[in-house]
Order: sequence, then structure tokens, then C-alpha cells
Amino acid sequence: MSKLLPPDFENSVRHSVKYFWDGRLANAGTAQEGGRGAVIGGKNLDGFSELIRDVALFSQIPPSDIIVTGMAKLTIPGYFRPTKMWDALVIYKRHLVAAFELKSQVGPSFGNNFNNRSEESIGSAVDFWTAHREGGFRTPERSASVDLVSSKPPFLGYLMLLEECSASTKPVRAAESNYNVFPEFVDSSYAMRYQLLVERLVAEKWYSSGSLILSNRESGGSVGAYSSPTEALSPRSLFADFSAALLAAIEIY
Repeated sequence: MSKLLPPDFENSVRHSVKYFWDGRLANAGTAQEGGRGAVIGGKNLDGFSELIRDVALFSQIPPSDIIVTGMAKLTIPGYFRPTKMWDALVIYKRHLVAAFELKSQVGPSFGNNFNNRSEESIGSAVDFWTAHREGGFRTPERSASVDLVSSKPPFLGYLMLLEECSASTKPVRAAESNYNVFPEFVDSSYAMRYQLLVERLVAEKWYSSGSLILSNRESGGSVGAYSSPTEALSPRSLFADFSAALLAAIEIY
């Protein structure tokens, strides 16, 4: 049995995937699929917010320190903008221990949305780490002389749920007008592009850990079926890293 994750973790992931599709497909009746209305019509990733809460509770974080609801409570300072609302926060003994960005994309339009998701994830991470470096998450009682750059950084997690369908898994031509794209992007599917995005966000340390979940709307909606392209991008890997960061915070603070 894992010492980092609850014993029913896999069932909880499947429940979160099914919850996503239940909400997403219900919203499709009132908003054009892929449009803004379908995205904001319901909090379809709330199942993963609850999974964050469950893992944090399993790690012995007090319930009051786990924030997954409430616009004001989920908002922390930015650097290039006044504030940013994250999807989940863990603030333990007034230390910002973890923040999560939860995203999804459902077809049929993957092109522009992929670029938007990429820009959002990169921009949010740059803003987060710059605000951290500049003392934006310093508690009032901490001295301004504290060297925050050398202190233990927060855990920043990223989860993307992508619809697995022919439009997301077929090869897509990349425009190469002035220079050649990197070879790994040539004839890559949107699923592969998301895989490269999440892998590189973590490799470049913009996010502490990340997960890419692929799910078909039929099997995902019925039983919460999902897959990940690699073990390193699985929900288990992301949440094990998250749990380890929480346990370290408990030891330190």
C-alpha cells in the first residue's frame, strides 16, 4: 500500500474523470461544444479539486489549510498582474506550500485552444515564480530580510485533461514559414503536443510536477476510463509528488 496516497486513489481519479464528463456533456446541450459557454457552464474539474483535498488530508494537512473553493481564498498575489486565482491552494502554518492549475480541452477545435492553453500555463508559472522571488507570498510577520530565493519553494502542480478522439490523436501539420519547427513537432498530434508541453514545463522547472490525462467521452463518461502517455505524466505521479511536498512541509514548518 502506498504511504503517500489514499488506498482508493485510482477509484477517485476515475470518479473525477467521470464527474468531468458528466458536467461537460450536460453543458453541451446549452452551449456550443468547444465554446466559452461550455467551458464556464460548470465547474467540471471539481472532482480533481476534491482529490487534491483528499490527498492533502491523507498527508495530515489540517482541513482549514486546504483551499479548493472560494474565489477570494484561492487568490494570491501575482507580479505582472495584481492577483491570480488558482484552482487549489495549501497554506500550512501561513506558508504557501502548494498551488494547482487544472485545465481541460474538449474538441472539436484543438488548434487555437492548444496555443491558448500553452500561453496560459507558461504565463501563470512565470508570474507565480516571479511573485515568489519578490516576496509576494511572505507572511506579514516574516522579516523582509528573509532570503526567499534560498527558502523552500512551493509545490506548483499542473493537470491537463484532454479528450482522446481522432481530432486530438491524428497527425497535424505545423506551419514553417520562416524557420523549421523542432523535429518532434513535425506531424505531431495535439495529444503529443500536450505531452511535450507538460514534460517541458516540468523539465524547465516552471511546474514542480504535471499530469496529462487522456479520456474518451464515451468510456470516460460511463466508467471514468482514462490513460496517460507515460508513467511520469500519470495522476499517480503528480499526486505522489504533491504528497511528498506536503510531508516535507509538515517536517519543516
